[in-house]
Amino acid sequence: MDKVERLISIIMILLKKNIVSTSEFAQLFNVSKRTILRDMETLSLSNIPIYATHGVNGGYGIMDEYKVDKRLLSSNDLENILTALGGLEQILISEEVELTIKKIEAMVSPLSLKSSIQLSFYDWEGRSEILQTLRICQESILKRRLVSFDYVDKDGATSNRIVEPYQLHFSERSWYLKGFCLDRMGYRTFKLSRIDKLNMDEKTFSPREYLLEQEREASYQPQLVAIKALISPSIKDQYIERYGRKSIENYSSEFLLATISVPQNNTGFQFLASFGTNLTILEPKTYVEDFRNYLNKMIDNYS
Repeated sequence: MDKVERLISIIMILLKKNIVSTSEFAQLFNVSKRTILRDMETLSLSNIPIYATHGVNGGYGIMDEYKVDKRLLSSNDLENILTALGGLEQILISEEVELTIKKIEAMVSPLSLKSSIQLSFYDWEGRSEILQTLRICQESILKRRLVSFDYVDKDGATSNRIVEPYQLHFSERSWYLKGFCLDRMGYRTFKLSRIDKLNMDEKTFSPREYLLEQEREASYQPQLVAIKALISPSIKDQYIERYGRKSIENYSSEFLLATISVPQNNTGFQFLASFGTNLTILEPKTYVEDFRNYLNKMIDNYS
């Protein structure tokens, strides 16, 4: 964190809290007490009405008349932001996220930190390995530096890539890097768990018209097929979460009838196979046949 960002953060904290000690600020920003003293001098010279109090509970405050009574964000707003950041922290634990959470916590009364919402994610062991890849990708995006890596596609083929990184994307359970591949001369999306030997190059790049290309990519949809399937009531909740209640209707005392759209590829087959014997596809017959062939290939692995 640079000095300007730290000074802005100090003002934000003092606008919410009455008195903050030098030690608290030093610990929060991971700097020395002397650095905090210099920061306070800088703020005072900038006509920010900072004042100091001495004694056991001494520290720094900001004049009440400088504080805004009607703030843009209420305590409830800040608590909602903390809830969302708390969920993000479980997916991506980084120093930046932790520091942001601490800054917002400093703006909220400790008595009000009783969120009615709690987010939980599986603590996969592989997350610690992905974290280093995430940090390199994030740094390269901010510094506009090329990245090079070995990439293993879904069929196991390995290729070396040089990429202009533009965006990190988290989808359901996985992280992806979106960027312009100089080897393929086109925009590509790379799954981070398939990236190996990642390096951030010294060479920088000028951003392309990525937003326009991103919009075109967002408009792309894989080929979907509408299927009808009998499902067990035990997986009804999973279908409601993904497709809504309108996708399900009563069929018999033992089964429900689900009408959904799924990809006409292995991704769709893998999704449907995950429900095991709790699902039976009825139509279209061509999809039933393709799904049967997919399952037979699975069985062949154990024959």
